[in-house]
Amino acid sequence: MAIAPSGAVKTTDALEQGVAIWRKRGYRVEMGGNYRACCGYLAGSDRQRREDLAAAWHNPECKAIVAVRGGYGGARLLEEWDWRTINPKWLIGFSDVTSLLWSLAATGISGLHAPVLTTLRDEPPWAISRMFNYLETGRLDALQGKQGFGGKVSGILLPGNLTVVTHLLNTPIQPNFTGAILALEDVTEYPYRIDRMLTQWRMMGALKQIKGIALGRFSRCEPYPETNSWTVLEVLRDRLEDLGIPLIYDLPFGHDGANAVLPVGQPVHLDGDTGVLSWSNSAKISNTDQDLNKT
Repeated sequence: MAIAPSGAVKTTDALEQGVAIWRKRGYRVEMGGNYRACCGYLAGSDRQRREDLAAAWHNPECKAIVAVRGGYGGARLLEEWDWRTINPKWLIGFSDVTSLLWSLAATGISGLHAPVLTTLRDEPPWAISRMFNYLETGRLDALQGKQGFGGKVSGILLPGNLTVVTHLLNTPIQPNFTGAILALEDVTEYPYRIDRMLTQWRMMGALKQIKGIALGRFSRCEPYPETNSWTVLEVLRDRLEDLGIPLIYDLPFGHDGANAVLPVGQPVHLDGDTGVLSWSNSAKISNTDQDLNKT
């Protein structure tokens, strides 16, 4: 089921091409009722979007929920929401959809940080194959990044958009950070804003609970023109490398480029010495396995 839990669809071309990729793979894709709706910058009212999410989540014939796009608005649905179900399924998306993915992970159910329908057409073939292979076989190849701070750790992966997850801190949506490995990306944020968000994490003591950090793409995060500023990379190094935990840079996920699928709430291994993030090859949504059925 394809739904729009966040922002309104801007153009249908990218959406139609994304749906076509899923269907070419052999899946039946049904569209939620609100995907064409518009309420300001939202894809319909909170009630409309919440009802679409509920209809897909509680439908026993629906095996996966794919977000149409990101934008803003996902967290608004969680003020009056309960994930309890006897039939868990994959929730797939990134960017603003991080709010839903992290809320779901806090209940012990895994989702997929992966392309939404409107970005899928721009993914390289290997990233598209990677997503479908994981859904269908449970196997996931390691990702190669760049070494930042050495050491090896294992933990539960929590990938997401830095801006979105910062606004989830100290709310009921926040998952347990103890022993977790963060995987963060962002887009269109000035370096000083990245600094401000990471400083908030530091001041709250949240990063003291984290075992390791994997960084993806921070695209279009250049300084404001004609100002004295650190680069976003300098900010990341300044705010994170003194934590003394394994850290890797430049993993291929996030906006404006390859967005490799990252299972949310799944155990991973992070090697800060080699820049590698790897998985145990077993796709499991929760304590009850759920196979993705193409029909």
